[in-house]
Amino acid sequence: MQQPIQQQAIIVGVQLQNDTQFTYSMEELANLAAACNLKVIGQLSQKASRINPSHYIGTGKIEELRLMLEDEDTVVIFNDELSPSQIRNLESSLDRHVIDRTLLILNIFADRAKTKEAQLQVEVARLQYMLPRLSGMRESLGRQGGGAGLKNRGAGETKLELDRRRVEERITALQSELQQQVERRQVQRKQRRKNEVPVVCLVGYTNSGKSTLMNAVVDTYHPESLTKQVFAKDMLFATLETSVRSIELPGHRTFLLTDTVGFVSQLPHHLVKAFRSTLEEVTEADLLIHVVDYADPQHQQHMAVTNETLKALGVEGIPTLYAYNKADLTQQPYPLVEEDRIYLSARHKRGIAELAGLIRSRVFSDYVECELLVPFDRGEIVSYFNEHAHVQAVSYEENGTRLTLECRAADAEKYRAQLL
Repeated sequence: MQQPIQQQAIIVGVQLQNDTQFTYSMEELANLAAACNLKVIGQLSQKASRINPSHYIGTGKIEELRLMLEDEDTVVIFNDELSPSQIRNLESSLDRHVIDRTLLILNIFADRAKTKEAQLQVEVARLQYMLPRLSGMRESLGRQGGGAGLKNRGAGETKLELDRRRVEERITALQSELQQQVERRQVQRKQRRKNEVPVVCLVGYTNSGKSTLMNAVVDTYHPESLTKQVFAKDMLFATLETSVRSIELPGHRTFLLTDTVGFVSQLPHHLVKAFRSTLEEVTEADLLIHVVDYADPQHQQHMAVTNETLKALGVEGIPTLYAYNKADLTQQPYPLVEEDRIYLSARHKRGIAELAGLIRSRVFSDYVECELLVPFDRGEIVSYFNEHAHVQAVSYEENGTRLTLECRAADAEKYRAQLL
């Protein structure tokens, strides 16, 4: 099968004063373009004290950019979210399709969304982004006219109003459908809390290896269950849907492991808003595992972005472990545990047992060792502890069954009458 021809793109950014992250931000923009199957053939940047309100960049840079645009199919990608008037002015001046960073990320999300809920969330975000920009987008929702420059611009005005109303109605319908999904997940969460099963959430920058780590944990503790594997691939935003897997460690220690959508710098607020319901899993977690691509030279910035995004979601005060993944691609010895940090390789499944040990010490800290004497006519208590505790020894005495075990403090309190 013939590969589709890659469309070419030129990336453009403005470096404001005191912006130390600009070079990294432009590199990331190029990676986002590649994730959208766009081939970056050039880059233009400008140092300025502020963004040009009408064209994003100055008139001299506009001319410079025009000279770089030889192929009429080349798109121009800007490193910030553009206003409707900036899009309109740029497309008029350059006679090219203009994309900003937000739309680029929205396109990637639209391409990656597989589940019904993710698709709804992405469409809501995309429509909310487009609504104020309908008059500025050359290829708006079926609007007639358009074309190069200002050609036939007036013909679409009435159509534009129809588009706007149609988009608003569509957003309302989608949000109603999404609300049903949210309510269903809230019921599931309430049930999990009722069952007192701890929730552990994987968070981190996109492509840090969260899904690979989840698969490694599943494979280590449930090798027979291939259906529990989640999609993992070396690309930006491979995971858009929240996946939850039940993990049982030795000694009947069960917790729920949740994989979440990865973060990226300047994650569009429309997307954060649309995915807020999915990311609520994080706000209610008992423990976070912040997965870091330790082999990436920019991993410190990635960690900062993740922390900022978590803060924006209202996630504060939740105990956190740091899993420095892809240690096999560095000189760092691994597996290695240092307080709340662990260096590991999810791909090679090395460090998984050590990570499980850290999880165990954090979320099962309320376990106590005790002995119980259960009367023979209370066999249901023995069955309960066999299922929910780590029974270390069993002996049968004159007055009942003696159990030596490790169990939740709440369970020990519940059956205090049987304690020895």
